[in-house]
Amino acid sequence: MVIYDSHKREKVEFKPIKNDEVRIYVCGPTVYDDAHLGHARSSISFDLLRRTLEVIGYKVIFVKNFTDIDDKIINKMNSTGKSLKEITEYYIDSYLRDMEALNVKRADIEPKATESLDAMFDIIQKLLDKGYAYKLENGDIYFDVSKDEEYCKLSNKCQDDEVVHRVETHGKRNPADFALWKACKGEGDVCFDSPFGKGRPGWHIECSAMIKKHIAYDGEYEIDIHGGGADLFFPHHENEEAQSHCAYGGHLAKYWMHNGFVQINGEKMSKSLGNSFFVKDALKYYSGEVLRFYLMSTHYRAPLNFSEEDLIASKKRLDKLYRLKKRIYGVTKKQKDKEFENKLLEAMKDDLNISKALAAIDEFVREANENLDKNPKDKVLKQKIVSNIEFIDKLLGVGGSDAFEYFQSGIDEETKRKIEELIQKRSAAKKEKDFSLADKIRDELKTMGVVIQDTPNGTVWEKI
Repeated sequence: MVIYDSHKREKVEFKPIKNDEVRIYVCGPTVYDDAHLGHARSSISFDLLRRTLEVIGYKVIFVKNFTDIDDKIINKMNSTGKSLKEITEYYIDSYLRDMEALNVKRADIEPKATESLDAMFDIIQKLLDKGYAYKLENGDIYFDVSKDEEYCKLSNKCQDDEVVHRVETHGKRNPADFALWKACKGEGDVCFDSPFGKGRPGWHIECSAMIKKHIAYDGEYEIDIHGGGADLFFPHHENEEAQSHCAYGGHLAKYWMHNGFVQINGEKMSKSLGNSFFVKDALKYYSGEVLRFYLMSTHYRAPLNFSEEDLIASKKRLDKLYRLKKRIYGVTKKQKDKEFENKLLEAMKDDLNISKALAAIDEFVREANENLDKNPKDKVLKQKIVSNIEFIDKLLGVGGSDAFEYFQSGIDEETKRKIEELIQKRSAAKKEKDFSLADKIRDELKTMGVVIQDTPNGTVWEKI
């Protein structure tokens, strides 16, 4: 497999630290608000990476953290009067529901910052003992970037003086020094006991500590892949790498991967710009599978300019796969099509080349329909189609829904209930051989934009 290493700025052959295992850490959300499309894009990108590695045959240990202590969370506490636990648990649950709707696999380990304080204390103490960190009179502890000869070599982004000097100094030795521990500032602050006095951790120390606690190897590299959004490369990941290798030696990750931004009207998605689009809002109008398919259809490293017109066009592309699935509805036996599977997997092994993968799916759908037109009773053909769609679902996380239920998304529950009642009345009329009533009900459903189909497994329907 070939991946793009953000550090080397080129595609490289992926070789895990251990032959049969891959350890991945992806920076998760700060849980003070609902998940937005930027969170969804990152989650789907690394879900595709994970699925690809698993299909290749690796055992993947996947970690995604929750930052559950932060200035934004404290501000939310002060504005709502709710406790830290109430706010963070609510938004963690909300995030997990949204990711489940997008068919993103749950991480194997989901650590929280507040549950990893001892690991943070260990790193901070080592940095103090080795002279890489210093304590101010107010109790704050900072990492001294001037003591790390390798600082900036990961991202190569802090050569920009403007980036460094726009940071407030707060009594630091160097403008780029970053907080490891923030001393308690009094009423309204959230504080924890520590060997350094009451306070709370800086943001960057959290991920280094959770990696060390849960999945780090001893050796040249602690994990195989560290990932996150492109905005995290500097300063967050640069600072993680600095504090980790200074404390323990070696390097934090062998490979670094970053997904591109989601933009709306050409601007990076940001709460401060007032253009953030919550996942929960999108799910009111489109199924999670449709949203997933749209967000993954642009290569993970490229920026995605969100457009509802593009989302609708993307849905139509996915519709074609489900219309094919409808044609073989009820077929359960499978027969592997290794040629198709290899074509799809080879595309994803090329740095998750989703364009090439989706083109292979388009070709498969077109050829399958043509062959069904010519040979509608070909059992082997149908069994290969079933197998291929299952493989698409396994690798890409789409195509696994019921073919008819897929076309029912976006319909409110009351309307669904009415449709189901009419279908039941029609079934009863047919059983009593009242075909006139049955036809009348079919026509009524048609006026509602509902098409029905009688199958050996019962009557199924879709909204057109």
